[in-house]
Amino acid sequence: MRMVFGVLSLLVVLAIVGLLGKKALQPLQVRGASDAASAGVPALAGTLAQPSRQLQNQVKDDVNKLMQQAPARAEPAQ
Repeated sequence: MRMVFGVLSLLVVLAIVGLLGKKALQPLQVRGASDAASAGVPALAGTLAQPSRQLQNQVKDDVNKLMQQAPARAEPAQ
């Protein structure tokens, strides 16, 4: 009797883990622009590559600005 309960409990746990794993591995569903606008979320303009490039350029510009400021801070005060 104890073995039957053990096997049944293992099957229940396996079913729960399987359902959670299936849900976690499903791709995210992207809402349409009309759904996003109605939810108050701004829709991305263009493709996903454009915001990525903009972010990369912004980071590159910020690093360049900081690198130009570094020699000014490194000079000793006279």
